[in-house]
Amino acid sequence: MRTSAFATVAVIASAALTACGSGSTGADAGSGGGTENAKVAFLMPDLASTRYELADKPLFEAKMKQLCPGCTVIYQNADSDAAKQQQQANSALAQGVKAIVIDPVDSAAAATIVKSAQAQKVPVIAYDRPIPATPADYYISFDNEKIGTMIAQSLVDHLKEEKAEGGILQVNGSPTDAAAGLIKKGIHSAVDPSGFKLLAEYDTPDWQPEKAQTWVSGQVTRFRDQIVGVVAANDGTGGGSIAAFKAAGVKVPPVTGNDAELAAAQRIIAGDQYNTISKPIKIVAEASADVAYQFMQGKKPAGKTTLYNTPSALFVPTVVTKDNINEVLFQSGIMKASEACTGEYAKGCAELGIK
Repeated sequence: MRTSAFATVAVIASAALTACGSGSTGADAGSGGGTENAKVAFLMPDLASTRYELADKPLFEAKMKQLCPGCTVIYQNADSDAAKQQQQANSALAQGVKAIVIDPVDSAAAATIVKSAQAQKVPVIAYDRPIPATPADYYISFDNEKIGTMIAQSLVDHLKEEKAEGGILQVNGSPTDAAAGLIKKGIHSAVDPSGFKLLAEYDTPDWQPEKAQTWVSGQVTRFRDQIVGVVAANDGTGGGSIAAFKAAGVKVPPVTGNDAELAAAQRIIAGDQYNTISKPIKIVAEASADVAYQFMQGKKPAGKTTLYNTPSALFVPTVVTKDNINEVLFQSGIMKASEACTGEYAKGCAELGIK
């Protein structure tokens, strides 16, 4: 998919999310009416990924302000603590929110939040990570299983082009995150039939880069030159993997990522990271605000598909490598060259035509 496709995806998403019907959901389609000064909760899962504070929060707030100037967004970040997120949800409900948008720390534990909210006729929109056990009223995300397939297949194709011989490490996301499970499934769909041996894999607690680094360090000691590639489920675990090789004084093999964080873009520019996934957060943040506002008005947004018995909108992302990073991230305006092309990265940017 080329950059121009983002606009098409956004238009399709807007058309899909504004298609409303009558009827009720598990939350009886919200309390309806009285949205002029309503409150909506936006509950994010962790601080390990910089995106939540720097992108998801301001983008969601800006879209809600556009839709409902008098509405209040109650933002909380659980810092990887499921119990803390439960408390934040309870507090939001006590403050009378008309809808909850939640990216769960623990997808299983979040079922309790869904039940509590729906018992009070407050709709719940699962954001980025699904809640399989108890259907939310809506789910908005990029297609996580497809993300796993895309980053892994991109790496496998590259290794075959390079005629690499050896095996692959697989660094998955958090075992309590259902989205991480979908990414993991997608990775296996590309790695398992690839002909490259899966040397070892690891589920990274809370997506912590430091824990990924520690595990990869052990595998570098164990397998050394047998490792020809690393499929890491996001940019944080990818960065931790790269740090492990550098600390061991071993040449860094191609390493994947996901989220297109600034640090990951710089690593790609420098040649340390092979790929990442661009999934413009603006698309999902604005879509979730739109859906939340419709629920707050008593409407029932129609899903384009269904996942875990939940009406869903799943968007398709783009793989980013050195070959298309300028077009996808910089020429599109998603990222600024002035932020990425600093210090040691200036030379790489110049070579790739990033300006």
